[in-house]
Amino acid sequence: MQKTPVVSIVDDDQAVRRALSSLVRSMGWEARVFESAEAFLASGDVSDTACLVSDIRMSGMSGVEMHERLVAQGQAPATIFISAYPTPSLQAKAMGNGALVMLQKPYQACVMTHWLSVALGAP
Repeated sequence: MQKTPVVSIVDDDQAVRRALSSLVRSMGWEARVFESAEAFLASGDVSDTACLVSDIRMSGMSGVEMHERLVAQGQAPATIFISAYPTPSLQAKAMGNGALVMLQKPYQACVMTHWLSVALGAP
């Protein structure tokens, strides 16, 4: 029996966490939500995560800093960044560290669905 992929969602906005987790579950995957990078890193769920969806700017550790830590530890899952304020330098930094994509908020659900499917190797 194949294990259901886990998508971890890290965003300090509760409405974003709810909407994304609903979308992920509608696609048949498991969603786990975290209000901060620190909460995700401390959760013990990093090794179970097949795809990480993270906001860039959050209070405390940023999404990029969290991703850099995961890369350094050899535990970085496929990562989709979301940001209301993407800049070219921020995008270059995130993509340079191996992120799949940076999506600008607000994004269409079909765009997120596409990138989740890419991240999880789903048809």
